[in-house]
Amino acid sequence: MRIATSQYQSTMNQSLQLNQERISALTQQMATGKRILAPSDDPVDSVRVSRLTREEATVQQYRDNIASLKLRLTKSEGYLSNMVNEMTSGRDLLVWASDGGNAPDDLKAMISPLTTLRDSLFFNANTIDQEGNYLFSGTATKTAPMAYNGAAAPGARYSFAGNTNAQNVVVGNGITQASNENLQDLEKLLNRLDLTISTLSVPGASANDPAVRAILADNLGGFDEALNMVSSKVATLGGVQNIITTLDANHANISLSNKMAITDIGQLDMGVAATELNGYSTALQATYKAYSRIGTLSLFAAL
Repeated sequence: MRIATSQYQSTMNQSLQLNQERISALTQQMATGKRILAPSDDPVDSVRVSRLTREEATVQQYRDNIASLKLRLTKSEGYLSNMVNEMTSGRDLLVWASDGGNAPDDLKAMISPLTTLRDSLFFNANTIDQEGNYLFSGTATKTAPMAYNGAAAPGARYSFAGNTNAQNVVVGNGITQASNENLQDLEKLLNRLDLTISTLSVPGASANDPAVRAILADNLGGFDEALNMVSSKVATLGGVQNIITTLDANHANISLSNKMAITDIGQLDMGVAATELNGYSTALQATYKAYSRIGTLSLFAAL
């Protein structure tokens, strides 16, 4: 059987090209450690890896959202806890002020700490974060939640300028969590404090005066309302942080599982690849030798 020279050369070139392509592909796989460099390498497993990669990206976004959320909630909880401590001290001071045995000078001495408390609560309520957003304005983050009108009468100078809407953050598949808080109703305590300070500033003010006692009693009730309101928010924030911490741990387990699956599916078996590479290298060398040897043969060489 005779083979045309052109056919022989074409066959040899195809063999050389095939071996060279396989050597190049194996070399690249070994360099990256990946078995699948293109979808055509393994269409089925390529789709599986793609799905796992998308899921891993989504899970990682959930975890990033949770990390940012925890930071914001922790900061809000800290400020609210400080306000609870301040209000507790202020309530104790009001209990003392309500004692009828206090002289006018005793009541006058309470004006300074009550003023400091009022201003501190106002300042903490209008706290901003590193991005310049107010923490306790609901979704109106560029508006100070506590507004002050110096032209109004004592007891009506403070008002709530934010809203009670929630800024929801996606922390899981179909799971959202509010990242913000509001301090609506704190203005009532500030106004009561303001009125108490104004009342005690009147010369000769006495705790035995029915009008003064009524204002002190109303302010004392305001402290109880504000303490209940802020304390409940602190408790809620603590509970939310526990929940999202558990959720983050679940996401971490899913992420680990995804990464292991991606590695198992797409990782190259170096031992098998090295064996294949050696086989193709040997075949390539043999093809070159055969090609060069046969190329020197002639039909007339035996004559």
